[in-house]
Amino acid sequence: MKKECIYSLKNCYRDDMNIYGYRFGKGEKSACIVGAMRGNEVQQLYICSKLVKTLKELEKKGNIVAHNEILVIPSVNHSSMNVGKRFWATDNTDINRMFPGYHLGETTQRIADGVFQAIKDYSYGIHFPSFYMEGEFVPHVRMMDTGFQNASLANLFGLPYVVIRKPRPYDTTTLNYNWQIWNSNAFSVYTSNTSQIDEKSARMTVALVLRFLTRMGILRYTSHSGYIASVLHEEDLNPVKNDAPGIYRRLVDPGEEVRRGQVLATITDPLEGEEISQVLSPTDGVVFFAHRSPLVMEGTVIFKIIRRLHE
Repeated sequence: MKKECIYSLKNCYRDDMNIYGYRFGKGEKSACIVGAMRGNEVQQLYICSKLVKTLKELEKKGNIVAHNEILVIPSVNHSSMNVGKRFWATDNTDINRMFPGYHLGETTQRIADGVFQAIKDYSYGIHFPSFYMEGEFVPHVRMMDTGFQNASLANLFGLPYVVIRKPRPYDTTTLNYNWQIWNSNAFSVYTSNTSQIDEKSARMTVALVLRFLTRMGILRYTSHSGYIASVLHEEDLNPVKNDAPGIYRRLVDPGEEVRRGQVLATITDPLEGEEISQVLSPTDGVVFFAHRSPLVMEGTVIFKIIRRLHE
């Protein structure tokens, strides 16, 4: 293992912000894994730390196939993490909306450029992002529909679902999109938590990355075969909104099967304690995403459901 500074940002008042990468093996730039890019992505940071530890042990045993290099960057934005902010603390900008970056631009543009210059030539790129809505997902692999995506490769992670998203204008500045445009096979892996550590989910995510690297001929590692993924498009997910604000109590979890008309959640008046609304499932299907915050505004997307194919 070789630890090196990928990018350094000078700071007048505190220590310089150094972004570190951990290299394993030697040879072709085969796979790059990027963790926390936002200040609340503690789970993503933790997953990468476990990957670094595991890959270090595998390298000592000679289990990295010759002429392959793996780069792991656990954190891109620990400066915001240190002060409890999701985005860049000074101007509230999102590094994952700044790619491919600009070396003479704003701070987050320069960070994105410095990181992207170090990672853009890898054959496979894996990013652990978080969603803009607070909640929990069924673990899945997400890809941008750029025309360069390869759902068959995404299936090799062994997760139950692969989601393909048609990019909107603001998606064109994400790491996933730009990796693909620069000829890398890019995958965004979403796990069940962001700001809290989920040990079971972290172990599963480390295993699925090792499974993928093994199937691509980069590692020698024995793992469970995983799932044969169902490929979904964003429009296959049925959003469910609440019709009243208040205290939200969830009755189902991601991965659960639900029936049309089933009560998914209740909304309670925060002052009087009376139940004022029930959120019903509009379809038979599987819960893909579930909101987690205890307070909701009217019209919040609190569930996304995978519709049954026969509907």
